[in-house]
Amino acid sequence: MPRSVADKRAAFRALHASGCFVLPNPWDAGSAGYLASLGFKAVATTSSGFAWSQARADNQVSRDAVLAHLRELVAATDLPVNADFENGFGATPDEVAESVKLAVATGVAGLSIEDSTGDAAAPLFPIDVAVARIRAARRAIDESGGDTLLVGRAENFFAGVPDLDDAIARLQAYAQAGADCLYAPGIKTREHIEAVVAAVAPKPVNLLIGANSSFTLEELAKFGVRRVSVGGALARVAWGGFMSAAQALAEGRFDGFGQAASGADLNALFHGQS
Repeated sequence: MPRSVADKRAAFRALHASGCFVLPNPWDAGSAGYLASLGFKAVATTSSGFAWSQARADNQVSRDAVLAHLRELVAATDLPVNADFENGFGATPDEVAESVKLAVATGVAGLSIEDSTGDAAAPLFPIDVAVARIRAARRAIDESGGDTLLVGRAENFFAGVPDLDDAIARLQAYAQAGADCLYAPGIKTREHIEAVVAAVAPKPVNLLIGANSSFTLEELAKFGVRRVSVGGALARVAWGGFMSAAQALAEGRFDGFGQAASGADLNALFHGQS
C-alpha cells in the first residue's frame, strides 16, 4: 500500500536525525523509479536536470512547470521527494510564501530556497532580505501543516561570491529564521565542510558532490555531513552517454550503444507500473 504524504514526510525527517545518507537526484519518473529500486531512502529533484529535459537552461523553467514536475515525481515514487525549488520563484517574502504553499501542496517532503537573485551585478539577496524570505517560507510551511522540511541555501560558491564567512553567516541566520537543514553548494574541501557543519550544529547539513570528488560517504559522515546530494550529475551522465551515441550516429557509425541498458531489463523494471 502506498505511503501517505504524512508518512513520507515523517520518514524524511527521521533520516535527518542521525547518520549520513545519499539523496540522489532524478529528473523524471523513470529515473526516480530506478533509484527507488536500488534501495535509496529518498530522492531530490534537480532544477538543472529537469530544465535540460525540457530543452531549457537551468533556472529558466516556469513555476507552473516546476510544480507539475513535483506532482509527477511525488506520484511516481513511494519515496520522500525533496524539491529543488530554486529561489522560491519570487523576490519578495510574500511571493516566496505563495510559491512555497503551492510546492507544499504537491506532496513534497522537503524543499530548498536559494538566496541567489539571477542578477550578475548583484548575485545574492542582501542578508536581511534573504532571511525575510526564509522566514516567509517557514511561515508558509507552518500554515500548511508544518511537516515539510525547509532547506536554506547559501549560494555564495555558485554565484561567484566564494566567501566562506559570509556563507556561514547566512546559513546561521537561515537556521535562526526556521530552516531545518542548511546547504552551501560548491564547498569542496574538508576544512570548509567541517566549518559549515560546526557553525550550524546541531542542525543537519546537505553537501553537494559532483564530479571528481575524492571523498567517500564514510568520510563525509565523519566530517558531520548528514545528507549528500548530486544535483544534475546523474542527468549529465545520462546526457553524456546520449550525446556520445548520437554524435557517432550523426557520423554514420553505430558503435555508440555499448553501454546501453537492455530493453528487457527496462521493461522488467517498469512492468506493472501505472
